[in-house]
Amino acid sequence: MTAGRFKGTRLFLVLFLCATAVTLVHAEQQTAPDTSAVSSSAQPSSSSWQFQDEEEQVPGWRDAVGAQAWDLVGFGAVIAFALVGFFRKSERLKVAALVVTVAYLGFAKSQLISIVNVFALLDWNLPILRYSLAWYLLATFTVISTVLWGRLYCGRLCAFGALTQLMDKFVPAKWRRELPPRIERYAVNMKYVVLAGAILYFLVTRDRLIYRYIEPFWMFGFHASTALWIALGALLIATVFVRNLYCRYLCPVGAALGVLSNLTVFRIKRWKECKTCKICEKACEWGAIQGPKILVSECVRCDDCERLYMDQQKCPHWIIIRRRSDFAVQR
Repeated sequence: MTAGRFKGTRLFLVLFLCATAVTLVHAEQQTAPDTSAVSSSAQPSSSSWQFQDEEEQVPGWRDAVGAQAWDLVGFGAVIAFALVGFFRKSERLKVAALVVTVAYLGFAKSQLISIVNVFALLDWNLPILRYSLAWYLLATFTVISTVLWGRLYCGRLCAFGALTQLMDKFVPAKWRRELPPRIERYAVNMKYVVLAGAILYFLVTRDRLIYRYIEPFWMFGFHASTALWIALGALLIATVFVRNLYCRYLCPVGAALGVLSNLTVFRIKRWKECKTCKICEKACEWGAIQGPKILVSECVRCDDCERLYMDQQKCPHWIIIRRRSDFAVQR
């Protein structure tokens, strides 16, 4: 691991611990959940009124952590695996991480960062920490990793995004279609319109169920109407031809993280030859490269351009250096 990556990892750990500490303080100030469903054996027997003893009803931290231990281990393992693939810039590890994400975070746990979480943040009505430790682990990682590296969550840990990326591995290249550049420029902004519209709708109506009509994430829990399943089928068919269609043009969470990614600390390096070279731009399946510029709000750190960037057989930067070296030796 290079010095830069080590510093990035160290900074990530510091920010992660600080964010967790702040969350702990906030969570302790929240009201415990309704305990009316607790069995009568936990209720005092000396009173005919059967008043609940709140101190006895709320489980301690040890009990709460113990009950969620396997979820914490599972979520932590998925995050760690995704980071290993990210730092090693390995295509095989990335694909393996995508499979794990779909299987575990998607179908096994149905746990994704959703527009509903944005609504909860606006309402400051977040889940109580001690009962939602695994979710806070994922959410804290998402925010901090976005500040450090960009939309890493979108590229590695979003189960729906991972599913569409895996689909793309099996779709013949001749089937794919790219939007014309002039349409692309407007289409990428649609997700921000969806985000703004959803937030405005929620602020006016306080109705969170709008998420069903702007996010397909419910598919992992198999809870939807026939009409929504038909719409999902149409979306996946369209994704066969326009890869990552939902993530690139419609996802409100991707839009929110895109805004946050403007704070990204560790951005992808560029060579001076990138001003004229189009190899990475053509290879980018997210439309995040425009000439020498990488659009951090669109980049999901998929590693494709970074592998090309360091490929001494394909990248013009290295080819020019090698040719200059050969010329100097010949002289």
